[in-house]
Amino acid sequence: MNRKMKQALAFATFRLLGVLVVGVLFSILGFIIYNGAGVINWKFLSASPEEGMSAGGIFPAIVGTLWLIAGSIAIAFPIGVMSGIYIHEYLGNRWIVKVIRVMTNNLGGIPSIVFGLFGMALFVHAFGFGDSILAGSFTLGLLVLPLIIRTTEEALKAIPDTYRAGSYALGAGKLQTIFRVTLPVALPNIITGLILSIGRVSGETAPILFTVAAYFLPRLPSGIFDQVMALPYHLYVIATSGTDIEASRPMAYGTALVLVMIVFMMNLLATVSRLRLGKKTKMD
Repeated sequence: MNRKMKQALAFATFRLLGVLVVGVLFSILGFIIYNGAGVINWKFLSASPEEGMSAGGIFPAIVGTLWLIAGSIAIAFPIGVMSGIYIHEYLGNRWIVKVIRVMTNNLGGIPSIVFGLFGMALFVHAFGFGDSILAGSFTLGLLVLPLIIRTTEEALKAIPDTYRAGSYALGAGKLQTIFRVTLPVALPNIITGLILSIGRVSGETAPILFTVAAYFLPRLPSGIFDQVMALPYHLYVIATSGTDIEASRPMAYGTALVLVMIVFMMNLLATVSRLRLGKKTKMD
């Protein structure tokens, strides 16, 4: 087999694998839409659950999920970005950076249920937050923190050193260079980490199971120390529990579809923001 045939075979394999991945994605989405679209209506989206979650709507679970997404990202994103800046811009190539990277990668590979147990021990009991939005947000924030740190570090690595040298040559200090030159340029790529974090936070069940999620709570939270219902846990409960699982299965598919739609809309919003920031940076 000559070189051109090997290259054609490799490209054909890559195309086939790409088509398979896209096909699996659309198959999953099609399956969820087909089974869940019939359940979606205004009552389903705006009403509270009834009859032990076998009837009614999922509005409290939607609100609870949004609370947890906002809380965890508000905690993890600034800490992760500042940590990535410190690692790349201040520590440089010191030996401690390799240790931090290894620890960050290991932290990112820990199963989510372990984060749930840790969050329960630390935030629920040791800090006295109880089963609350605050405890769940901190636990989910720790879960996605390694991802944000690594994304920030890689975004800063992609910026040529000439940007920094030019800023220093004009008399700017290190802090001014970071916040006025490197960070604005890296921000579109940093938002990629934010998008991935939102997707992971919104779909986690184990961490919120130990720290915040309520089985049946048909009311809205009044503060950060309240328990909430959340879509992932709600989906798990109605798909596996109850007296008539088959009867509640359409509601489970509808809940799954709503969760996918929320993730899609948040990812779309973050992607649009990233593109606008990228255009603004190029224009500047």
